[in-house]
Amino acid sequence: MDPLLDTTSRDAPHNGSVGTRRSSIWSGPFEQLYIGGSWIDPHSREQITVVSPATEEPVAHVPSADAVDVTRAVDAARTTLESSEWAGSRLEDRIALLARFREELVEATDEMAALVTAEMGCPISQSTAIQVGNALGLLDSYVALAQEYPFRQLRRSANGATALLVREPVGVVAAVIPWNMPLVSAMHKIAPALLTGCSVVLKPSPEAPLSSYLLATLMEKADAPPGVINVVPADRDASEHLVSHSGVDKVAFTGSSAAGRRIASICGGDLRRVTLELGGKSAAVVLDDADLDHTVDSLRMGSFRNSGQVCSLKTRILVSETRERELLDRLVAAVESFVVGDPWDHATQIGPLVSKRQRDVVEGYIASGRSDGAKVLTGGGRPDGLARGWFVEPTVFAAVDPSARIAQEEIFGPVVTVQTYRSELEAVAIANDSSYGLNGSVFSQDLDHALDIARRIKTGTVELNGSPSGPSAPVGGVKGSGVGREGGLEGMSNYTELKSFGLPATFEGADEWSET
Repeated sequence: MDPLLDTTSRDAPHNGSVGTRRSSIWSGPFEQLYIGGSWIDPHSREQITVVSPATEEPVAHVPSADAVDVTRAVDAARTTLESSEWAGSRLEDRIALLARFREELVEATDEMAALVTAEMGCPISQSTAIQVGNALGLLDSYVALAQEYPFRQLRRSANGATALLVREPVGVVAAVIPWNMPLVSAMHKIAPALLTGCSVVLKPSPEAPLSSYLLATLMEKADAPPGVINVVPADRDASEHLVSHSGVDKVAFTGSSAAGRRIASICGGDLRRVTLELGGKSAAVVLDDADLDHTVDSLRMGSFRNSGQVCSLKTRILVSETRERELLDRLVAAVESFVVGDPWDHATQIGPLVSKRQRDVVEGYIASGRSDGAKVLTGGGRPDGLARGWFVEPTVFAAVDPSARIAQEEIFGPVVTVQTYRSELEAVAIANDSSYGLNGSVFSQDLDHALDIARRIKTGTVELNGSPSGPSAPVGGVKGSGVGREGGLEGMSNYTELKSFGLPATFEGADEWSET
């Protein structure tokens, strides 16, 4: 067993490094792959080393699947898809499977949260409440939506023609998930896929594959039919083999816009169905009548949760020149109050970044902001007293030119920019001056006016006064932020193919067939 995966409770060392305190971490079959309902030895001899972002020490080793492993997983998913057990399953059966899985996940909440913290450094309180908690909320929402989803529907035309519309499973789904929200991203794909009757090959990120191993084990405990879920961690070459595999009917991807463009080009060449949930550079528009105390309190999590490593965070804060000082005073005070450090400490609010490479990227953007003339009001360096771990201080930039790199490019770290506007028309223009369009916020005490402003912002979601749209609403982006939607009835539809049957007027069983 790897030393950081034992269940011994240890205190943090006093050498300036971050400790590994926790009650338990699940030590799963990390040396194998989950394919066809069994843990099997990989064909590949390559391994992925998962490194703790807090200690810079190895946490575990998992196989790096190769093309042979990927094909085995796709073949297992295809066999299951066409089996009588799964192809002939009723919606009630599929709901029952996810209900059993939910029970297992609730029971394993502590272990799942600990694995997420161990592999990617999310503060343990957020791993529990956000990583696992939000995944459970998504699961509940998808199950509820499935019970009202129009799998079958009759349509009668004015000329007397009758059509039966049936939504059938799209087929084998390649679910490619990122390291920052591994369980939430997986649930956004697995839940609708299974509810609609698809089978799944789950490809976790090399940085954070451990939580997917526990997910597979919980599915196994829930008596999922063999091959319904398959888990294959892989590097770029094997991942491309998966998304281009002729046995895959749909790719569901969450990750960077650069990787999304590559996947879109591959799937486009084969006319393969694809959903892409990509990056963001979302703006929070603070109107002059906004309650600034509430605004800043909302932005604590709205801009900095998961140490700034969430694509929907509001990282561009737009405020009028007349209220800039008031906002900055409150924002800087809030950011300086963050507890930065040991992700295993329940008091910690900002943990390490996922990798040294990611810290280098974030520090590069901070340097770029300084060189472009922006002013660092707080942060901008590495926290004192943390000799090990990939930490960056939460950072606030002011006096930012809208064309600067830090205002235009996704940083994916605890860094926000504050920009000013002279009119609401200019605020909307700055908000829309982005190659992204994933999320955003408008803060105002006049909700009707806020909604009017929000409607002019070109993005997939806009939150009024920090109010989330909830798990039953679709999420996704425009422009460089993606294609398609996840969540809601709209997200369910991405896992179905619509088929129409023309029925003669004399067919008396049409109404019965239209029942779900």
